[in-house]
Amino acid sequence: MAKPEHDPRRTALLSSPLFQAMRPEELDEILALAVERRFKRGQTIFQKDDTGSSMMAVLRGRVRISVMSSEGKEMMLNVIRLGEVFGEIALLDGQPRSADATAMEETALLVVERRVFLPFLTSNHDLMLRLLAVLCARLRQTSVALEQVALFDLPARFARLLLKLAADHGRPAPNGTRIDFKLSQRDLSTLVAASRESVNKQLGVWREEGLLSLDDGYIILHSKDGLLAQVGLP
Repeated sequence: MAKPEHDPRRTALLSSPLFQAMRPEELDEILALAVERRFKRGQTIFQKDDTGSSMMAVLRGRVRISVMSSEGKEMMLNVIRLGEVFGEIALLDGQPRSADATAMEETALLVVERRVFLPFLTSNHDLMLRLLAVLCARLRQTSVALEQVALFDLPARFARLLLKLAADHGRPAPNGTRIDFKLSQRDLSTLVAASRESVNKQLGVWREEGLLSLDDGYIILHSKDGLLAQVGLP
């Protein structure tokens, strides 16, 4: 059994703002209440309208959050990475899931069921405030995304997205930074609120300018400064 300070479950939780300020004994209690679940690449974790009865923290791997369009096509909304939590809204209100969650690679999750977490939460005022802060941060992210659609043109929105993905999921490549999972043009168009044709055209422009390249579905950024210039940042 891993020592507490070397427990990968504890390390993953401590990378999340929700758990960072918890005392060691509180983390121990959370870990005692939780169970670990493993998912293979492409395996469904939950689907939209499933009963929402748990919150999950990513111990290893990545999780794709998506919905199906009215035409039956998948639209990616977010990627949850190591240490991040998801499902916290359903944990609080017990309502059905609002999107699908799928393992993007071999993934391990720490799952806390609503029936055991709520009593712990209501007895821990500080943790309740931190959970509210996490929810507020999610709301702010949504507000920022809507603001960008309203205020910025496609190159600026697209550049901001790629820079954030590189910061969150980038891996060094010989000639730049590779976003470490594949993104379809449909994924990109959903994330920047633009047509797939417009996204394809902008990718072509930036490839010709040497700002990025595509390698078997992966995006490699060659010039972050060039993308920063697209959003008016030095």
